Amino acid sequence: MPRGKRGGRVSALEGGGEEGAPPAAAAVPSAPWAFPQPPEAAAEQVLLRGIFEIGRNSCDVVLSERTLRWRPIQPVRPAGDSKYDVLHKEEFIELKDIFSVKLKRRYFATQHKNGTLLGITLFICLKKEQNKLKDSTLDLINLSDDHCDIWFRQFRKILAGFSNRPKSLKIFLNPQSHKKEATQVYYEKVEPLLKITGIKTDVIITEYEGHALSLLKECELQGFDGIVCVGGDGSASEVAHALLLRAQKNAGMETDSILTPVRAQLPLGLIPAGSTNVLAHSLHGIPHVVTATLHIILGHLQPVDVCTFSATGKLLRFGFSAMFGFGGRTLALAEKHRWMSPNQRRDFAVIKALAQLKPEDCEISFLPFNSSQDLQQRRARGSPKSDCSDRWQMIQGQFLNVSIMAIPCLCSVAPRGLAPNTRLNNGSMALIIARNTSRPEFIKHLKRYASVKNQFNFPFVETYTVEEVKVYPRNKTGGRHPKEEDQLHETASEESFPWNVDGDLMEAASEVHVKLHPRLISLYGGSLEEMNDSKVTCNCL
Repeated sequence: MPRGKRGGRVSALEGGGEEGAPPAAAAVPSAPWAFPQPPEAAAEQVLLRGIFEIGRNSCDVVLSERTLRWRPIQPVRPAGDSKYDVLHKEEFIELKDIFSVKLKRRYFATQHKNGTLLGITLFICLKKEQNKLKDSTLDLINLSDDHCDIWFRQFRKILAGFSNRPKSLKIFLNPQSHKKEATQVYYEKVEPLLKITGIKTDVIITEYEGHALSLLKECELQGFDGIVCVGGDGSASEVAHALLLRAQKNAGMETDSILTPVRAQLPLGLIPAGSTNVLAHSLHGIPHVVTATLHIILGHLQPVDVCTFSATGKLLRFGFSAMFGFGGRTLALAEKHRWMSPNQRRDFAVIKALAQLKPEDCEISFLPFNSSQDLQQRRARGSPKSDCSDRWQMIQGQFLNVSIMAIPCLCSVAPRGLAPNTRLNNGSMALIIARNTSRPEFIKHLKRYASVKNQFNFPFVETYTVEEVKVYPRNKTGGRHPKEEDQLHETASEESFPWNVDGDLMEAASEVHVKLHPRLISLYGGSLEEMNDSKVTCNCL
């Protein structure tokens, strides 16, 4: 049987099976999961050793504490035969990349229960290019029931030792996301992988905006290891907001005014099924459904910074990013034309907002970011309370757009991110201000987001790294004529200003205070660069 060949159910996830490995007699590169032998491999404790057929070769297979290694068994060759060394070098996979194990059986038409045992199938996560993950299989063929039973039990014990991996998930699915494709995405790509892993699921189909928020306020979460949202940015932000609100309620905190919120009690997984998928793209480095699903299955947890948005001392919501001015007005226009397709209403709203481009007269106060080392130095100089009042800075004037972002905000129209210098959990936000300028210059600035050039290299663009921001609009019309005001704020309440918070429209009539709270929620996932720095441990060894 070809090595790494995918079964029918798994291959359907990617639109077809992988090509089988070429014959062993040809000079070929290593299997896709094989990497250079780790230096610590020799020091690992050997758990099991046996013979299996892998691909077309009988192999000496060694299961150790962290890896599964194998080498084809061949007759003794003359020393120094380089061709032999290339063809039959040792290969391995890391145990942390195995997410399920099954006994492989052949069933005939007359068999209804136990088929003929062929061996063991390992379901493996492969790391591909550009942060992409892919599922595959490795077949260990051996017809001995006793031999396979010993190895199967050991693999099951190892997988049970990964304590971060979820066993039960509550899933919120928004069927209206991106051309109503979210349901198909879940049942064709996500659910089969969860079933292979044996994860129990409780799927809730949301029926209207705010449905997930209302359900998460009261629903039973005991027995669940995590929450998963299948949808776009609006759905993901709503579920994250609901999880954090519930955490404050469970901690006995007043949710109207929260100075120091507590962490969310369950991690959140994001399956990208929307039109932009900024949150999932920023989290995984790629808006890829199978990648997001495998991060959830493998229990990869990434702590993420979250912002609180408050007005007149009252909490409006939790969120990850926001835009005021052009970004807010564009979303307000798009929301009024929900009958259009996502791409059509986005393009329409951008063109109309640019045609009516006017600045907002604002006063912006912000607290520059100080690392923990900076704070320790300040305290050593005699400022034990680090009052912060002497560090607040204020700017005012006419602003076309104000962006406040705690995550990079990667998306298809900004592959480097709207805030490329921001990370998921570095304890700071990016404050990006576009002052009043001509329409052509502002359009040049917007176009830079889709290119490799620096989108901030304009005299009217200012960037700051901050911990808190206060935005106070000083006029009620933002410099627009009454007719333009009516057109742009048809979806907004009287005397309110539209904000774009994670793709959701938020309206505020007064000063908005945005404050960062480090590592307030854990999300399933992370780009490979960030995950490479994390350690995944197995508790069973």
